Amino acid sequence: MRLSIIVPVYNEAATIAEVLSRLLALDLDKQIVVVDDGSTDGTGEWLDAWVERQPTWVSVRHHSGNRGKGAAIRTALASVTGDYVIIQDGDLEYDPQDYARLLVPLAEGRAQVVYGSRFLNGGPPMFFTQRMGNVFLTRLTNLLYGASLTDMETCYKLFAREVIVRMPLTADRFDVEPELTARALQQGLDIVELPITYSGRSYVSGKKINWRDFVAAVWTLVRLRL
Repeated sequence: MRLSIIVPVYNEAATIAEVLSRLLALDLDKQIVVVDDGSTDGTGEWLDAWVERQPTWVSVRHHSGNRGKGAAIRTALASVTGDYVIIQDGDLEYDPQDYARLLVPLAEGRAQVVYGSRFLNGGPPMFFTQRMGNVFLTRLTNLLYGASLTDMETCYKLFAREVIVRMPLTADRFDVEPELTARALQQGLDIVELPITYSGRSYVSGKKINWRDFVAAVWTLVRLRL
């Protein structure tokens, strides 16, 4: 059972070293594909020096300019080789130690899609507007697609490889989150949710999602449903 870990990165010089250190320390058969999405803070240069010291199952791809998280995921999907695929942000909001728990339903053949829910582990540390945005988008997803999710916008989306590689993904930015969810539900796949830990960061610390991404997420959910 091999896990491919996709790491989209944009201007995460302060955190990417620690994230990758945590991924390398995981005791599982893995592949790491990092996509530098046109960083301008030295992240790309650091990655090039770092990857030269890593085993062959670690690779780095580059975008010449900032194209967005969705575009970075598509770039990485072209080279994933694992049985399962998960997405890991380049900040420290999510803990890779949760992978072991998330992999269980797939390894046991009980699911092909598993989400790590921040809301099943109590109230995650979020700004009020961020929390309300997450709740609204999740409820809209459930209404439009007949689902019962608690956290549609979570970063930790884990797929059987054959499921995600056949999705006709087109979203470039953070609207890839609702697109991945809509595509899975349209295939009739049950999404199993398990609790994860979460340590949210502020915009001062580098958080990038904003109200425009909220509007894009709503439009993506409605457009794909229609």
